[in-house]
Amino acid sequence: MRILQCLLFVLAGLSPLSMAQTTSRVTRDIPYAEPKNERQSLDIYAPAGGNHPVVVWVHGGGWMRGGKHEVDSKPSAFMEKGFVFVSVNYRFIPNVTMDAIVRDVAKSVGWVHANIGRHGGDPKRIFLMGHSAGAQLVALLSTDSRYIEAEGVPRSSIIGCVPVDGDTYDVPLEIATATARRKSLQQPPPKMGHAEKFGNPRQQRELSAVNHVAPNRGIPPFLLLHVADHTDTSAQAHRLWAALDQAGIPAQIVGADDSEHMKLDRELGLSTDPATKALFAFTNRILSEIR
Repeated sequence: MRILQCLLFVLAGLSPLSMAQTTSRVTRDIPYAEPKNERQSLDIYAPAGGNHPVVVWVHGGGWMRGGKHEVDSKPSAFMEKGFVFVSVNYRFIPNVTMDAIVRDVAKSVGWVHANIGRHGGDPKRIFLMGHSAGAQLVALLSTDSRYIEAEGVPRSSIIGCVPVDGDTYDVPLEIATATARRKSLQQPPPKMGHAEKFGNPRQQRELSAVNHVAPNRGIPPFLLLHVADHTDTSAQAHRLWAALDQAGIPAQIVGADDSEHMKLDRELGLSTDPATKALFAFTNRILSEIR
């Protein structure tokens, strides 16, 4: 039946890929909080069928800009691999605090866990992934379960985390590094740097994923992607990897050569991209282990 279906589409001038695209479903601007707010909404890209693993993608933008539409080829790449792909918005600094942003993303994961079954997804197999600011957010939610558990999501439902080129897994360390660099170069402090965004030292520590890593807490496996020659994101990726490894949590770190911060995000999903190959090897391994 499948062969006949493909033959009919070819005769009609459509490829099997076009046929697959006609059976996928894209649902945009779903509110995950009340009252309805565009910054608290999500888009769902779902292939045909059901019981698919789910990716929740969190965009970057310095916690002050960006949007769920900035996904490039990721939705089609993940749907082709049999995933439901969910891209989420969240509110921005200075309109809300960093803690409120974290709770926004946790709330979106709560909505996904409660409702994704109606869109063909499996709520017990969720991967959290994000770029830059989004990397910090997914790493924190995956290590500090208080946020997702407050939204009714058990730790066991998050089966993997892929932070991409984040520089704030250890916020105090990054602030100290940036401060020392500016002093050595005699540069003025930024008007809205990490210290201003993350708050006082106690808040900085609470919002750092490394400070919540511990054995036997159900923290999922990690794949840390970063630009190989980006000093800050490489250092932060190794910092988080070391904490995970010491706690006995499976963690892999991959540095992307010949790349840069936005390019790594933009090309994630392309079949020729080495980071994409590493990502799907990671998800395939996890899914094969829990079946």
